[in-house]
Amino acid sequence: MKIGELAQVAQCTVETVRYYEKEGLLSAPARTRANYRSYGELHVERLRFIRNCRALDMTHAEIRTLLGLMDQPAGDCGGVNQLLDEHIAHVDVRMAELFQLKQQLSELRQRCQSDQAMDACGILQGLASMETEPRHERHTHLG
Repeated sequence: MKIGELAQVAQCTVETVRYYEKEGLLSAPARTRANYRSYGELHVERLRFIRNCRALDMTHAEIRTLLGLMDQPAGDCGGVNQLLDEHIAHVDVRMAELFQLKQQLSELRQRCQSDQAMDACGILQGLASMETEPRHERHTHLG
């Protein structure tokens, strides 16, 4: 099948397919005599696997590791278990960060209970005076 058909079957965009190929998550397809990409069922399965992992907020590095483990069918799944345990720990950290974010937003919202002049807005004053730490991004959200 051609790239557009693969994208449609896997419910993603052609750009996503090309991106995953470029990132090495999806193997390069065979080429027809006319030099068109020719994808097979293995590409469909792998692309669905990648999309499912992304739906679980896994990074490309995590997906690459899982694909590498999957490509060794004689091995055991201890590495898969370890990766998932680590991912769950990252989710726990992110949940704690989001809870803290919600608390900060709620505290800011409490600073302004009624409509008033902008220069008296407690939310804007609070945002201007907050001390924040830089966020460390873990994920690249593409695809």
